[in-house]
Amino acid sequence: MKGVMIQGTASDVGKSLIATALCRLFANEGFKTAPFKSQNMSNNSYVTMDGLEIGRAQGLQAEAAKTEASVWMNPILLKPRSDQLSEVVLLGKAVETLSGKGYRDRFYNLGLSVLRQSLDHLGRAYDVLIMEGAGSPVEINLKDRELVNMKVAEMADVPVFLVADIDRGGVFASIIGTLALLTESERQRVQGLIINKFRGDFDLFADGISWLEEKTNISVLGVLPYINDHMIDGEDSLSIQQYRNKKMSGDIDIAVIELPYASNINDIEPFFYEEDVALRFVRTADEFGRPDAVILPGTKSTIHDFISLKEKGLDKRIRAFVQNGGFIVGICGGYQMMGQTLVDDNGVDTGMVGKKERGLGLIDAVTFFQKEKQTIRSQGTYHPQTGLPKERIVGYEIHLGRTDFLQQNKRPFFLFDSNREEGYYGENGKIIGTYLHHLFYNDDWRTTWLNAIRASKQLPIREKVNIGSLKDEHYEQLANTVRNHLDWEKVKNIVLTWENHHEDD
Repeated sequence: MKGVMIQGTASDVGKSLIATALCRLFANEGFKTAPFKSQNMSNNSYVTMDGLEIGRAQGLQAEAAKTEASVWMNPILLKPRSDQLSEVVLLGKAVETLSGKGYRDRFYNLGLSVLRQSLDHLGRAYDVLIMEGAGSPVEINLKDRELVNMKVAEMADVPVFLVADIDRGGVFASIIGTLALLTESERQRVQGLIINKFRGDFDLFADGISWLEEKTNISVLGVLPYINDHMIDGEDSLSIQQYRNKKMSGDIDIAVIELPYASNINDIEPFFYEEDVALRFVRTADEFGRPDAVILPGTKSTIHDFISLKEKGLDKRIRAFVQNGGFIVGICGGYQMMGQTLVDDNGVDTGMVGKKERGLGLIDAVTFFQKEKQTIRSQGTYHPQTGLPKERIVGYEIHLGRTDFLQQNKRPFFLFDSNREEGYYGENGKIIGTYLHHLFYNDDWRTTWLNAIRASKQLPIREKVNIGSLKDEHYEQLANTVRNHLDWEKVKNIVLTWENHHEDD
Protein backbone atom coordinates (compact mmCIF):
# COMPACT_ATOMS: atom_id res chain seq x y z
CA MET A 1 0.00 0.00 0.00
CA LYS A 2 1.37 3.43 -0.96
CA GLY A 3 0.60 6.22 1.44
CA VAL A 4 1.69 8.24 4.45
CA MET A 5 0.31 8.98 7.91
CA ILE A 6 0.35 12.54 9.23
CA GLN A 7 0.89 12.45 12.99
CA GLY A 8 1.32 15.36 15.38
CA THR A 9 3.14 16.21 18.55
CA ALA A 10 -0.25 17.32 19.98
CA SER A 11 -3.84 18.08 19.02
CA ASP A 12 -4.54 21.05 16.74
CA VAL A 13 -1.04 21.21 15.24
CA GLY A 14 -2.51 21.18 11.71
CA LYS A 15 -2.69 17.48 10.82
CA SER A 16 -6.07 17.77 9.10
CA LEU A 17 -5.04 20.80 7.07
CA ILE A 18 -1.80 19.19 5.88
CA ALA A 19 -3.59 15.93 5.05
CA THR A 20 -6.14 17.90 3.03
CA ALA A 21 -3.39 19.66 1.11
CA LEU A 22 -1.62 16.36 0.37
CA CYS A 23 -4.91 14.86 -0.86
CA ARG A 24 -5.21 17.62 -3.45
CA LEU A 25 -1.50 17.55 -4.35
CA PHE A 26 -1.43 13.82 -5.07
CA ALA A 27 -4.77 14.02 -6.90
CA ASN A 28 -3.35 16.82 -9.07
CA GLU A 29 -0.38 14.57 -9.89
CA GLY A 30 -2.81 12.03 -11.34
CA PHE A 31 -2.89 9.53 -8.46
CA LYS A 32 -6.23 8.11 -7.37
CA THR A 33 -6.06 9.40 -3.81
CA ALA A 34 -8.13 8.78 -0.68
CA PRO A 35 -8.02 10.17 2.86
CA PHE A 36 -8.16 7.87 5.89
CA LYS A 37 -8.62 8.47 9.59
CA SER A 38 -9.31 5.28 11.46
CA GLN A 39 -11.02 6.90 14.45
CA ASN A 40 -12.32 10.42 14.72
CA MET A 41 -13.70 12.17 17.79
CA SER A 42 -15.83 15.05 16.59
CA ASN A 43 -19.37 16.34 16.50
CA ASN A 44 -18.70 17.79 13.05
CA SER A 45 -19.85 15.06 10.72
CA TYR A 46 -20.52 14.47 7.02
CA VAL A 47 -23.12 12.30 5.31
CA THR A 48 -21.94 10.18 2.38
CA MET A 49 -23.97 9.69 -0.79
CA ASP A 50 -25.34 6.42 0.59
CA GLY A 51 -26.60 8.13 3.76
CA LEU A 52 -23.83 7.06 6.14
CA GLU A 53 -22.05 9.25 8.69
CA ILE A 54 -18.31 9.97 8.85
CA GLY A 55 -16.13 12.72 10.31
CA ARG A 56 -16.45 15.97 8.40
CA ALA A 57 -12.68 16.31 8.01
CA GLN A 58 -12.52 13.14 5.92
CA GLY A 59 -15.52 14.25 3.86
CA LEU A 60 -13.69 17.46 2.97
CA GLN A 61 -10.43 15.63 2.36
CA ALA A 62 -12.28 13.41 -0.10
CA GLU A 63 -13.50 16.54 -1.87
CA ALA A 64 -9.91 17.80 -1.97
CA ALA A 65 -8.81 14.43 -3.40
CA LYS A 66 -11.51 14.76 -6.09
CA THR A 67 -13.22 11.55 -5.04
CA GLU A 68 -16.48 10.53 -3.39
CA ALA A 69 -16.40 10.13 0.39
CA SER A 70 -17.15 6.70 1.87
CA VAL A 71 -17.34 5.10 5.32
CA TRP A 72 -14.06 3.28 4.61
CA MET A 73 -12.29 6.63 4.93
CA ASN A 74 -13.41 7.06 8.55
CA PRO A 75 -14.77 3.74 9.82
CA ILE A 76 -15.02 4.80 13.48
CA LEU A 77 -16.51 8.13 14.59
CA LEU A 78 -16.93 9.03 18.25
CA LYS A 79 -19.43 11.82 18.92
CA PRO A 80 -19.21 13.25 22.47
CA ARG A 81 -22.59 13.49 24.22
CA SER A 82 -21.24 14.52 27.63
CA ASP A 83 -17.90 14.75 29.40
CA GLN A 84 -18.06 10.98 30.03
CA LEU A 85 -20.00 9.45 27.14
CA SER A 86 -19.63 9.28 23.37
CA GLU A 87 -21.85 7.82 20.69
CA VAL A 88 -19.97 5.22 18.66
CA VAL A 89 -20.61 5.42 14.90
CA LEU A 90 -19.26 2.28 13.23
CA LEU A 91 -19.07 2.14 9.44
CA GLY A 92 -21.47 5.05 9.21
CA LYS A 93 -24.13 3.89 11.68
CA ALA A 94 -24.58 4.64 15.39
CA VAL A 95 -24.22 1.41 17.36
CA GLU A 96 -24.08 2.41 21.05
CA THR A 97 -23.04 5.04 23.57
CA LEU A 98 -20.03 4.22 25.76
CA SER A 99 -17.70 5.73 28.33
CA GLY A 100 -14.01 5.99 27.47
CA LYS A 101 -13.23 2.94 29.60
CA GLY A 102 -16.16 0.98 28.19
CA TYR A 103 -15.01 1.77 24.68
CA ARG A 104 -11.44 0.62 25.32
CA ASP A 105 -12.54 -2.53 27.14
CA ARG A 106 -15.29 -3.67 24.79
CA PHE A 107 -14.52 -2.20 21.40
CA TYR A 108 -10.80 -2.62 20.75
CA ASN A 109 -10.76 -6.00 18.96
CA LEU A 110 -13.83 -5.15 16.89
CA GLY A 111 -12.21 -1.85 16.01
CA LEU A 112 -9.03 -3.56 14.79
CA SER A 113 -11.06 -5.89 12.60
CA VAL A 114 -12.99 -3.01 11.03
CA LEU A 115 -9.78 -1.06 10.40
CA ARG A 116 -8.19 -4.01 8.59
CA GLN A 117 -11.30 -4.33 6.45
CA SER A 118 -11.25 -0.60 5.64
CA LEU A 119 -7.56 -0.53 4.76
CA ASP A 120 -7.99 -3.57 2.55
CA HIS A 121 -10.89 -1.93 0.71
CA LEU A 122 -9.10 1.40 0.19
CA GLY A 123 -5.82 -0.30 -0.74
CA ARG A 124 -7.55 -2.09 -3.61
CA ALA A 125 -9.49 0.97 -4.79
CA TYR A 126 -6.86 3.74 -4.59
CA ASP A 127 -3.24 4.43 -5.57
CA VAL A 128 -2.30 6.56 -2.55
CA LEU A 129 -3.71 6.82 0.98
CA ILE A 130 -3.27 10.05 2.97
CA MET A 131 -3.78 8.94 6.55
CA GLU A 132 -4.28 11.14 9.59
CA GLY A 133 -3.50 10.35 13.21
CA ALA A 134 -5.09 11.92 16.28
CA GLY A 135 -3.64 13.90 19.16
CA SER A 136 -0.17 12.59 19.96
CA PRO A 137 1.17 9.09 19.17
CA VAL A 138 2.85 8.87 22.60
CA GLU A 139 -0.02 9.20 25.08
CA ILE A 140 1.42 6.55 27.39
CA ASN A 141 -1.86 5.83 29.22
CA LEU A 142 -3.64 5.06 25.91
CA LYS A 143 -0.87 3.64 23.78
CA ASP A 144 -1.38 -0.05 24.52
CA ARG A 145 -4.88 -0.08 22.99
CA GLU A 146 -4.83 2.79 20.52
CA LEU A 147 -6.62 2.61 17.18
CA VAL A 148 -5.50 5.78 15.48
CA ASN A 149 -1.73 6.40 15.41
CA MET A 150 1.28 4.06 15.18
CA LYS A 151 -0.79 0.89 15.43
CA VAL A 152 -2.64 1.87 12.28
CA ALA A 153 0.50 3.06 10.47
CA GLU A 154 1.96 -0.39 11.18
CA MET A 155 -1.17 -2.15 9.93
CA ALA A 156 -1.06 -0.17 6.68
CA ASP A 157 2.76 -0.29 6.63
CA VAL A 158 3.19 3.36 5.63
CA PRO A 159 5.77 5.98 6.64
CA VAL A 160 4.91 8.76 9.10
CA PHE A 161 5.44 12.52 8.86
CA LEU A 162 5.49 14.18 12.30
CA VAL A 163 3.96 17.68 12.49
CA ALA A 164 4.75 20.23 15.20
CA ASP A 165 3.12 23.62 15.81
CA ILE A 166 5.75 26.34 16.27
CA ASP A 167 3.11 29.01 16.98
CA ARG A 168 2.27 27.52 20.39
CA GLY A 169 5.94 27.39 21.43
CA GLY A 170 8.13 24.51 22.58
CA VAL A 171 8.55 23.08 19.10
CA PHE A 172 11.99 21.54 19.70
CA ALA A 173 11.02 19.89 22.97
CA SER A 174 7.76 18.59 21.52
CA ILE A 175 9.56 16.91 18.60
CA ILE A 176 12.46 15.50 20.62
CA GLY A 177 10.12 14.35 23.40
CA THR A 178 7.72 12.64 21.00
CA LEU A 179 10.53 10.78 19.24
CA ALA A 180 12.08 9.75 22.57
CA LEU A 181 8.82 8.15 23.70
CA LEU A 182 8.40 6.09 20.53
CA THR A 183 9.76 2.57 20.36
CA GLU A 184 12.73 2.01 18.05
CA SER A 185 10.58 0.41 15.33
CA GLU A 186 8.06 3.25 15.57
CA ARG A 187 10.81 5.84 15.35
CA GLN A 188 12.18 4.19 12.20
CA ARG A 189 8.77 4.74 10.61
CA VAL A 190 9.03 8.53 11.06
CA GLN A 191 10.50 9.63 7.75
CA GLY A 192 10.02 13.37 7.92
CA LEU A 193 9.34 16.36 10.17
CA ILE A 194 7.05 19.27 9.26
CA ILE A 195 7.07 22.54 11.17
CA ASN A 196 3.67 24.24 10.95
CA LYS A 197 2.19 27.70 11.67
CA PHE A 198 5.43 29.66 11.30
CA ARG A 199 5.15 33.47 11.38
CA GLY A 200 7.89 35.81 10.22
CA ASP A 201 11.14 35.41 8.29
CA PHE A 202 11.77 31.76 7.34
CA ASP A 203 15.54 32.38 7.18
CA LEU A 204 15.50 32.89 10.94
CA PHE A 205 14.63 29.20 11.38
CA ALA A 206 17.46 27.82 9.25
CA ASP A 207 19.56 27.03 12.32
CA GLY A 208 16.55 25.31 13.87
CA ILE A 209 16.24 23.01 10.85
CA SER A 210 19.93 22.11 11.02
CA TRP A 211 19.70 21.41 14.75
CA LEU A 212 16.63 19.16 14.37
CA GLU A 213 18.11 17.17 11.51
CA GLU A 214 21.38 16.70 13.38
CA LYS A 215 19.70 15.64 16.64
CA THR A 216 17.05 13.36 15.10
CA ASN A 217 18.67 12.18 11.86
CA ILE A 218 15.27 12.84 10.24
CA SER A 219 14.75 15.31 7.37
CA VAL A 220 12.75 18.46 7.97
CA LEU A 221 10.51 18.31 4.92
CA GLY A 222 9.30 21.87 5.24
CA VAL A 223 8.36 24.86 7.35
CA LEU A 224 4.78 25.89 6.62
CA PRO A 225 3.46 29.40 7.22
CA TYR A 226 0.53 30.24 9.45
CA ILE A 227 -2.33 29.99 6.96
CA ASN A 228 -5.32 32.24 7.60
CA ASP A 229 -8.72 32.03 5.92
CA HIS A 230 -8.03 28.62 4.38
CA MET A 231 -11.78 27.81 4.42
CA ILE A 232 -11.17 24.22 5.55
CA ASP A 233 -13.71 23.58 8.28
CA GLY A 234 -12.47 22.83 11.77
CA GLU A 235 -12.67 19.21 12.86
CA ASP A 236 -13.96 19.64 16.41
CA SER A 237 -14.87 22.12 19.15
CA LEU A 238 -11.49 23.81 18.76
CA SER A 239 -12.96 25.39 15.64
CA ILE A 240 -15.43 27.39 17.77
CA GLN A 241 -12.53 29.11 19.50
CA GLN A 242 -10.95 29.75 16.11
CA TYR A 243 -14.21 31.32 14.95
CA ARG A 244 -14.44 33.43 18.11
CA ASN A 245 -10.94 34.76 17.43
CA LYS A 246 -11.85 35.99 13.97
CA LYS A 247 -12.06 39.79 13.91
CA MET A 248 -15.39 40.21 12.18
CA SER A 249 -16.94 43.53 11.26
CA GLY A 250 -19.94 44.36 9.16
CA ASP A 251 -23.32 46.07 9.06
CA ILE A 252 -25.25 42.83 9.74
CA ASP A 253 -24.77 41.46 13.25
CA ILE A 254 -25.53 37.71 13.51
CA ALA A 255 -25.46 36.13 16.97
CA VAL A 256 -24.64 32.39 16.99
CA ILE A 257 -25.73 30.78 20.26
CA GLU A 258 -22.73 28.83 21.58
CA LEU A 259 -23.89 25.46 22.89
CA PRO A 260 -21.71 23.14 25.02
CA TYR A 261 -22.10 20.17 22.66
CA ALA A 262 -22.53 22.08 19.41
CA SER A 263 -22.33 19.90 16.30
CA ASN A 264 -21.68 20.77 12.66
CA ILE A 265 -20.91 24.34 13.64
CA ASN A 266 -19.39 24.66 10.17
CA ASP A 267 -22.95 25.44 9.02
CA ILE A 268 -22.11 29.11 9.68
CA GLU A 269 -18.82 29.10 7.74
CA PRO A 270 -20.19 30.74 4.55
CA PHE A 271 -20.95 33.95 6.43
CA PHE A 272 -17.24 34.60 6.84
CA TYR A 273 -17.15 35.33 3.11
CA GLU A 274 -19.97 37.88 3.17
CA GLU A 275 -18.25 41.26 3.48
CA ASP A 276 -21.05 43.02 5.35
CA VAL A 277 -21.73 40.24 7.90
CA ALA A 278 -20.30 40.08 11.42
CA LEU A 279 -20.65 36.83 13.38
CA ARG A 280 -20.57 36.68 17.18
CA PHE A 281 -20.64 33.60 19.40
CA VAL A 282 -22.93 34.26 22.36
CA ARG A 283 -22.59 32.29 25.61
CA THR A 284 -24.55 34.41 28.13
CA ALA A 285 -27.50 36.80 28.23
CA ASP A 286 -25.08 39.69 28.82
CA GLU A 287 -23.35 38.91 25.51
CA PHE A 288 -26.61 38.79 23.53
CA GLY A 289 -26.67 42.50 22.66
CA ARG A 290 -28.90 43.69 19.81
CA PRO A 291 -28.29 41.35 16.88
CA ASP A 292 -30.01 41.51 13.52
CA ALA A 293 -30.37 37.74 13.39
CA VAL A 294 -29.85 34.71 15.64
CA ILE A 295 -28.67 31.24 14.65
CA LEU A 296 -29.33 28.27 16.93
CA PRO A 297 -26.90 25.60 15.68
CA GLY A 298 -27.00 21.83 15.92
CA THR A 299 -26.05 19.93 19.06
CA LYS A 300 -25.29 16.35 20.03
CA SER A 301 -27.25 16.77 23.28
CA THR A 302 -30.33 18.91 22.68
CA ILE A 303 -32.00 18.82 26.10
CA HIS A 304 -28.72 19.19 28.01
CA ASP A 305 -27.74 22.20 25.91
CA PHE A 306 -31.19 23.76 26.10
CA ILE A 307 -31.14 23.53 29.90
CA SER A 308 -27.72 25.19 29.81
CA LEU A 309 -29.13 27.92 27.57
CA LYS A 310 -31.99 28.53 30.04
CA GLU A 311 -29.67 28.62 33.03
CA LYS A 312 -27.78 31.45 31.36
CA GLY A 313 -30.97 33.42 30.71
CA LEU A 314 -30.62 33.19 26.94
CA ASP A 315 -34.08 31.70 26.44
CA LYS A 316 -35.74 34.94 27.61
CA ARG A 317 -33.50 37.07 25.42
CA ILE A 318 -34.21 34.91 22.35
CA ARG A 319 -37.99 34.95 22.92
CA ALA A 320 -38.01 38.74 23.32
CA PHE A 321 -35.88 39.14 20.23
CA VAL A 322 -38.28 37.06 18.12
CA GLN A 323 -41.35 38.78 19.57
CA ASN A 324 -39.84 42.09 18.48
CA GLY A 325 -39.58 40.86 14.88
CA GLY A 326 -36.04 39.49 14.83
CA PHE A 327 -34.78 36.91 12.33
CA ILE A 328 -33.98 33.46 13.73
CA VAL A 329 -32.85 30.18 12.16
CA GLY A 330 -32.61 26.93 14.13
CA ILE A 331 -30.74 24.02 12.57
CA CYS A 332 -31.20 20.42 13.77
CA GLY A 333 -30.94 20.58 17.59
CA GLY A 334 -31.50 24.32 17.43
CA TYR A 335 -34.71 23.66 15.47
CA GLN A 336 -35.84 21.18 18.12
CA MET A 337 -35.30 23.78 20.86
CA MET A 338 -37.63 26.21 19.07
CA GLY A 339 -40.67 23.99 19.64
CA GLN A 340 -43.08 23.70 22.55
CA THR A 341 -41.77 20.49 24.12
CA LEU A 342 -38.83 18.09 23.92
CA VAL A 343 -39.79 14.49 24.78
CA ASP A 344 -37.16 11.82 25.48
CA ASP A 345 -39.34 8.77 26.14
CA ASN A 346 -36.50 6.29 25.56
CA GLY A 347 -33.68 8.25 27.17
CA VAL A 348 -31.74 8.42 23.89
CA ASP A 349 -30.93 12.15 24.19
CA THR A 350 -30.42 12.45 27.95
CA GLY A 351 -30.02 8.91 29.26
CA MET A 352 -33.14 9.54 31.40
CA VAL A 353 -36.22 7.61 30.27
CA GLY A 354 -39.31 9.78 30.08
CA LYS A 355 -37.46 13.10 30.37
CA LYS A 356 -39.43 16.11 29.10
CA GLU A 357 -38.43 19.73 28.76
CA ARG A 358 -40.36 22.80 27.64
CA GLY A 359 -38.82 24.47 24.60
CA LEU A 360 -38.64 28.07 23.46
CA GLY A 361 -42.23 27.93 22.20
CA LEU A 362 -41.44 29.81 19.01
CA ILE A 363 -43.11 27.19 16.82
CA ASP A 364 -46.12 24.98 17.64
CA ALA A 365 -44.37 21.61 17.46
CA VAL A 366 -43.21 18.76 19.69
CA THR A 367 -39.96 16.82 19.18
CA PHE A 368 -39.78 13.14 20.11
CA PHE A 369 -36.32 11.60 20.36
CA GLN A 370 -36.04 8.21 18.67
CA LYS A 371 -33.64 5.29 18.95
CA GLU A 372 -32.89 5.17 15.22
CA LYS A 373 -30.76 8.01 13.87
CA GLN A 374 -31.67 9.56 10.53
CA THR A 375 -28.73 10.25 8.20
CA ILE A 376 -29.93 11.47 4.82
CA ARG A 377 -28.58 13.40 1.84
CA SER A 378 -31.53 15.64 1.02
CA GLN A 379 -32.38 17.76 -1.98
CA GLY A 380 -35.43 19.50 -3.31
CA THR A 381 -36.87 22.99 -3.38
CA TYR A 382 -38.74 25.44 -1.19
CA HIS A 383 -42.27 24.42 -0.26
CA PRO A 384 -44.89 26.18 -2.43
CA GLN A 385 -46.45 27.67 0.73
CA THR A 386 -43.34 29.78 1.35
CA GLY A 387 -43.86 31.82 -1.80
CA LEU A 388 -40.14 31.57 -2.52
CA PRO A 389 -38.86 30.99 -6.07
CA LYS A 390 -38.36 27.40 -7.22
CA GLU A 391 -34.62 27.01 -6.56
CA ARG A 392 -32.69 23.81 -5.83
CA ILE A 393 -31.64 23.17 -2.24
CA VAL A 394 -29.18 20.48 -1.16
CA GLY A 395 -27.84 19.42 2.23
CA TYR A 396 -27.88 16.57 4.68
CA GLU A 397 -29.69 15.53 7.85
CA ILE A 398 -28.27 13.84 10.96
CA HIS A 399 -30.76 13.60 13.81
CA LEU A 400 -32.43 11.38 16.38
CA GLY A 401 -35.51 13.54 16.78
CA ARG A 402 -38.84 13.65 14.95
CA THR A 403 -40.56 17.03 15.06
CA ASP A 404 -44.36 16.90 14.76
CA PHE A 405 -46.84 19.70 14.05
CA LEU A 406 -50.60 19.80 14.30
CA GLN A 407 -51.86 19.81 10.72
CA GLN A 408 -53.30 23.32 10.95
CA ASN A 409 -50.00 24.69 12.27
CA LYS A 410 -47.71 23.18 9.60
CA ARG A 411 -45.71 25.72 7.63
CA PRO A 412 -43.14 23.57 5.80
CA PHE A 413 -39.90 25.14 4.61
CA PHE A 414 -38.90 22.50 2.05
CA LEU A 415 -40.45 19.99 -0.30
CA PHE A 416 -37.79 17.37 -0.97
CA ASP A 417 -37.61 15.21 -4.07
CA SER A 418 -39.17 12.29 -2.19
CA ASN A 419 -42.25 14.54 -1.78
CA ARG A 420 -41.39 14.87 1.92
CA GLU A 421 -42.25 18.14 3.64
CA GLU A 422 -39.62 19.40 6.09
CA GLY A 423 -38.94 22.26 8.46
CA TYR A 424 -40.80 25.40 9.44
CA TYR A 425 -41.07 28.75 7.62
CA GLY A 426 -43.01 31.39 9.53
CA GLU A 427 -43.47 35.15 9.71
CA ASN A 428 -42.44 35.53 6.08
CA GLY A 429 -39.09 33.89 6.75
CA LYS A 430 -38.25 35.56 10.04
CA ILE A 431 -38.74 32.29 11.98
CA ILE A 432 -37.11 29.28 10.34
CA GLY A 433 -36.36 25.81 11.65
CA THR A 434 -34.94 22.84 9.75
CA TYR A 435 -33.01 19.60 10.13
CA LEU A 436 -31.04 20.47 6.98
CA HIS A 437 -27.33 20.98 7.63
CA HIS A 438 -25.38 22.86 4.96
CA LEU A 439 -28.37 25.17 4.50
CA PHE A 440 -26.30 28.33 4.18
CA TYR A 441 -23.93 26.75 1.65
CA ASN A 442 -26.82 27.09 -0.80
CA ASP A 443 -25.75 30.42 -2.29
CA ASP A 444 -29.16 31.51 -3.58
CA TRP A 445 -30.86 30.80 -0.26
CA ARG A 446 -28.16 32.48 1.83
CA THR A 447 -28.35 35.56 -0.40
CA THR A 448 -32.17 35.65 -0.21
CA TRP A 449 -32.07 35.46 3.61
CA LEU A 450 -29.33 38.07 3.98
CA ASN A 451 -31.04 40.41 1.53
CA ALA A 452 -34.22 40.25 3.62
CA ILE A 453 -32.15 41.36 6.62
CA ARG A 454 -30.46 44.04 4.53
CA ALA A 455 -33.83 45.35 3.38
CA SER A 456 -35.09 45.49 6.99
CA LYS A 457 -32.04 47.63 7.87
CA GLN A 458 -32.27 49.72 4.68
CA LEU A 459 -28.89 48.42 3.54
CA PRO A 460 -27.98 47.86 -0.13
CA ILE A 461 -29.04 44.52 -1.63
CA ARG A 462 -26.03 42.40 -2.66
CA GLU A 463 -25.26 39.82 -5.33
CA LYS A 464 -24.59 36.24 -4.24
CA VAL A 465 -21.15 34.96 -3.31
CA ASN A 466 -20.36 31.61 -4.98
CA ILE A 467 -19.12 29.50 -2.05
CA GLY A 468 -18.69 26.32 -4.12
CA SER A 469 -16.21 27.97 -6.49
CA LEU A 470 -14.44 29.67 -3.59
CA LYS A 471 -14.10 26.36 -1.79
CA ASP A 472 -12.38 24.60 -4.68
CA GLU A 473 -10.14 27.63 -5.20
CA HIS A 474 -9.17 27.40 -1.53
CA TYR A 475 -8.26 23.71 -1.89
CA GLU A 476 -5.96 24.68 -4.75
CA GLN A 477 -4.51 27.66 -2.86
CA LEU A 478 -3.89 25.53 0.22
CA ALA A 479 -2.22 22.81 -1.85
CA ASN A 480 -0.01 25.32 -3.65
CA THR A 481 1.00 27.04 -0.42
CA VAL A 482 1.94 23.74 1.21
CA ARG A 483 3.80 22.55 -1.91
CA ASN A 484 5.79 25.79 -2.08
CA HIS A 485 7.03 25.28 1.47
CA LEU A 486 7.70 21.54 1.33
CA ASP A 487 10.45 19.60 -0.37
CA TRP A 488 7.74 18.17 -2.60
CA GLU A 489 9.96 15.82 -4.58
CA LYS A 490 11.32 14.30 -1.37
CA VAL A 491 7.78 13.95 0.01
CA LYS A 492 6.66 12.13 -3.12
CA ASN A 493 9.71 9.89 -3.11
CA ILE A 494 9.13 8.81 0.49
CA VAL A 495 5.42 8.11 -0.09
CA LEU A 496 5.83 6.27 -3.39
CA THR A 497 8.97 4.23 -2.66
CA TRP A 498 8.55 3.31 1.02
CA GLU A 499 7.32 -0.19 0.18
CA ASN A 500 10.45 -0.97 -1.84
CA HIS A 501 12.91 0.55 0.64
CA HIS A 502 11.12 -1.06 3.55
CA GLU A 503 11.24 -4.50 1.91
CA ASP A 504 14.96 -4.04 1.25
CA ASP A 505 15.48 -3.40 4.97
